[in-house]
Amino acid sequence: MLGLSTPLRAASAIFLAIVLAGCTTFSAGRTAALVSTDAAQVPAPAAGVIAEDLVGRLAEVVGAGTGTITLRPDHSAFAVALDTALRKWGYAVIADDKSEIADAIPLTYILDTLDGSVLARLSTPAVDLGRAYALTAMGAEPSSPLSVMLRS
Repeated sequence: MLGLSTPLRAASAIFLAIVLAGCTTFSAGRTAALVSTDAAQVPAPAAGVIAEDLVGRLAEVVGAGTGTITLRPDHSAFAVALDTALRKWGYAVIADDKSEIADAIPLTYILDTLDGSVLARLSTPAVDLGRAYALTAMGAEPSSPLSVMLRS
């Protein structure tokens, strides 16, 4: 982190801590309750950009349309955009955390704000993806590298 300003270093450290906190998201097994939150309450245009970016990156890591995703029912702008992006990338989506489909992949998300940036994370039992975004007039744009954590 040489050459980074103190606020940027602090933001990077906090972002990393948030992403690493996801390590325990699925430690209780596949039957753990899905908990997702959009504490940032991003507007629909930004939600669409963030969801499309993260789902595109998820598809790069695990393959597009490789399973049935289970999302907790939610009507936030990000939840709607995430559902749309997942379907666009070929994933089947079930909006129910009590699904009886054996191969369903639980997916959770967290959006929060820090120093004017939106921090976003998608988590599955196999992978966590995280990135910071700057809100713009057109929606949002990535303001940090993508963080990818694979679990075995």
